[in-house]
Amino acid sequence: MTFYIKNMVCSRCIMVVKSEFEKLGLQPISVTLGEIQLKNSLNDDQKEVLTKNLQNLGFDFIDDKKNKTTEKIKNLIVELVHHKNNELKINLSDYLVEHLNQDYSTLSNLFSELENITIEKYFISQKIEKVKELLIYNELSLSEIADILNYSNVAHLSNQFKKITGFTPTHFKQLKNKNRIQIENL
Repeated sequence: MTFYIKNMVCSRCIMVVKSEFEKLGLQPISVTLGEIQLKNSLNDDQKEVLTKNLQNLGFDFIDDKKNKTTEKIKNLIVELVHHKNNELKINLSDYLVEHLNQDYSTLSNLFSELENITIEKYFISQKIEKVKELLIYNELSLSEIADILNYSNVAHLSNQFKKITGFTPTHFKQLKNKNRIQIENL
């Protein structure tokens, strides 16, 4: 039985959610971003306890199809930007269609309706947060960051960064209080 969980955006989220299931003696078959598979279904008491515990941790069960699809889109984008840099060269719409087996315009309309933001803007916000992360680490040049995140050039990255954050990447690096947004709050 597969359950869909809202706000799972990183490997720590996977560990926390898995742990909550295990505390109830449930042994998940697999746990991935936004999804957990169990051998058996949950009884009402288990579901109630899990719902409460997950909500206290910032997660929640997703029961309707529209929200499941939207959460899958978000998880695919987070995974692509933050964990699969080498695959960023693929067209985003093709990537989503390939993984979700649905028409892109349907996915786009659904996402915009439920999230009040376009898929493209969500994708850009994720990329900008990744740029911030890489700038904070201070291990790569702006040119290397642009290449990793598949920007056509440094100027394109810089313009998009300034449009979203209000700062140039260089100015951002100089800030003492680097305001990064948690992925689940994007």
